[in-house]
Amino acid sequence: MAGKPPRAGANKGKKKGPLKGSGGNGRQALEGRGPTPKAEDRAWHPAGKRKAAAERYAAAGGRGKPGGQPQSRPRAAKKDDDTETVTGRNSVLEALRAKIPATAFYIAQRVEMDDRVKEMLSIATHRGIPVLEVTRPELDRMAGFDGVHQGVAIKVPPYEYAHPHDLLEQVLDRKELPLFVALDGITDPRNLGAIIRSTGAFGGHGVILPQRRSASVNSAAWKTSAGAAARVPVAIAPNLTTTLKDFKRQGVFVLGLDGGGDVSLPALQLADRPVVIVIGSEGKGLSRLVTETCDQVVSIPIEAATESLNAGIAASVALYQVSVTRSASE
Repeated sequence: MAGKPPRAGANKGKKKGPLKGSGGNGRQALEGRGPTPKAEDRAWHPAGKRKAAAERYAAAGGRGKPGGQPQSRPRAAKKDDDTETVTGRNSVLEALRAKIPATAFYIAQRVEMDDRVKEMLSIATHRGIPVLEVTRPELDRMAGFDGVHQGVAIKVPPYEYAHPHDLLEQVLDRKELPLFVALDGITDPRNLGAIIRSTGAFGGHGVILPQRRSASVNSAAWKTSAGAAARVPVAIAPNLTTTLKDFKRQGVFVLGLDGGGDVSLPALQLADRPVVIVIGSEGKGLSRLVTETCDQVVSIPIEAATESLNAGIAASVALYQVSVTRSASE
């Protein structure tokens, strides 16, 4: 009877005696890796991760709980970014006169003293505002790259915006003829500052900004307004088109100012009615929805060689025209 075939992989023959070694090739592997490291010393182990986190936390100045877990996250340092720096003698003086709650008054070393600086020091001292003497390079840094500080600056809290309807009600309660300026797409704070200044100069009652895509009353606007931002209220409209429609329902004439207007501004009689002048951006002008909301869109006659006027200048011309028309009717 034939024998069974050998299994695959089976030894065909058996050798007696000790097997020969590897000749030293596996000696290092046979020596082993030493004792097993502790769990906290293994980077991939949860205990090792807790230990590493505790070490990083301690290096950052925190305190750790026993076991390597931090008690709480360190608190972030309080930022001072919400304050604004107002520079320039007119702007600072007007802000102090208006009793803006300034937190500090900065004055340059060896500054030239004139009546305005003396009045600023008097107001700051009387109101208990800290007076800090600093170097001109420090004031240069506070004023920014293109700021002109004239040796003085103050820190003021964030601007407090009004609500458009509150402004209108206040003017009507005083039995005055409302005159407002609304901005549609003005994103340059210097244009905003110039418009605030013109609004105050020609008897306007306030400036209305849309909540989105608009410049804000920051340090640049404060500076350009030459202090007018301290006495001319600025309101935020959650939706400019809706606000203008609400004004129309209360009898306010919505006047859009655009280079493509079909009526010349001087030809429009606005002496006996409340008015809100809407100024569009220099590039795009008035938006479609705002244009459709306006009672009338007018243009300022200018020479053909000049394509358009700066938004701040256009607002000044329109405000002047309304002011002159009202004065002539009195």
